Amino acid sequence: MAVPADPYQARFAQRFGHLRQPHVRALAWLLDAPDLLDPHDPHWEGRIASIGALAPATLAWLDALDADPAPLLAALGERVYTRLGLYAEKLMAFYYREQGVLVAHGLQVRAAHNVTVGEFDFLFDDGLGGLEHIELATKFYLLEGEAAARFDTFVGPNLADSLGAKMRKIVTRQLALGSHPAAAAVLPRPVKQARALVKGWLFYPAGVVAAMAGIGPAHCRGFWCALAELEQMEEERFVILPRLQWLAPYRGQDSALGRAQLQAALAERFDAAPMPVLVAAVREEEGMWVETGRGFIVPDNWRARAAARRP
Repeated sequence: MAVPADPYQARFAQRFGHLRQPHVRALAWLLDAPDLLDPHDPHWEGRIASIGALAPATLAWLDALDADPAPLLAALGERVYTRLGLYAEKLMAFYYREQGVLVAHGLQVRAAHNVTVGEFDFLFDDGLGGLEHIELATKFYLLEGEAAARFDTFVGPNLADSLGAKMRKIVTRQLALGSHPAAAAVLPRPVKQARALVKGWLFYPAGVVAAMAGIGPAHCRGFWCALAELEQMEEERFVILPRLQWLAPYRGQDSALGRAQLQAALAERFDAAPMPVLVAAVREEEGMWVETGRGFIVPDNWRARAAARRP
């Protein structure tokens, strides 16, 4: 079983292969990655935001930031991030501040007895006297089951949620925050528009992509397989990706593992904690390991566990 070449890895290498600073590479991915969801599909009723093509000035800004990442490092601080979503949010907040378009970030809404109702990820001036609310989501889902069931067939590695459940929560709760009575007390102006900016990767059994309405046609994609199927792969070298390295395609000098080494390492990990692990298939270029594909390796009982959670 070969991992299909994902065109996005090649595109990222062509556009940003020269970037060396890991946080800058992650920010470049957030700005450049294709939309996970199709903002033009009527299913989303105009609630999906898109960054669009990057301007030459933005590409030059990323180059300058890679040469001197001190401002970005200062913005991130010394905090050790454990939540990938929070890390992505901090990166995007830095970008929006540098571009001079951010009205507020992480603005909390509290009701009676100081109960937190919600939080606005990003607020921008809409140019018409109001505000635009952008909710950022960075998600990784595996296709399990029939694609006919639409977005609920994409499930999280830990089986705790699905793409469908996540988007229902975003649309019905998070994007409605601006209309909550308690929001008026903290907003400088009314929210006139609310949309979700959704970035991420989707993973398919054996890497076979199933086209689905509502999903961005050029979305970042990978494979998933059970541990017992790993030996069938043609790729030779792999790097296990820590959570904070899940965003941009990998480039680094971590020790790359052969198939047998990876299988042994994952078998030991699954004995301790049966959670899927994201790996990058890599090749060596100029003394660095560069990602050519990626996928989740799941415990051998993961399929049965995933099937048992279906409604």
